[in-house]
Amino acid sequence: MIQFSLKCDNDHRFDSWFKSSAAFDDLQARGHVSCAICGSPRVEKAMMAPRVSTRDTATVHDQDQDRPKPAADRPLSAPASAAEQALADLRRRIEAESDYVGDRFVEEARRIHDGDSDARAIHGEARLEDARQLIEDGIPVTPLPFLTNRKAN
Repeated sequence: MIQFSLKCDNDHRFDSWFKSSAAFDDLQARGHVSCAICGSPRVEKAMMAPRVSTRDTATVHDQDQDRPKPAADRPLSAPASAAEQALADLRRRIEAESDYVGDRFVEEARRIHDGDSDARAIHGEARLEDARQLIEDGIPVTPLPFLTNRKAN
């Protein structure tokens, strides 16, 4: 296994593991490598410094704040980057300021839109086809970039 520092055409930087250098080249050529932050398929290897471990230093300290910190330097439950922290903050805000309606999301969104239920922010689950139908019917919905805590474990 080899770890590469990668960057996309939007200058997002992230690390990823590959079976070998040839495996990275093959995956990249087939369009199977994309930015972990924005999803751009235009990803290339970034300049890397060799990682050398000695008895006194088990990890290299990164100067880049957006790069993940070594797991030994943080609890596993802590966000590894600024992007993960922003996503965690968004999740907390959505869960605090909206009602979770579970698999009744489509039905409840329609009831609120039609005035049959109190207007309020909700979140829950919906099949892709049902969410598309809500949008086509003029009911504003958006997918969340995370699983709810009820679905995460």
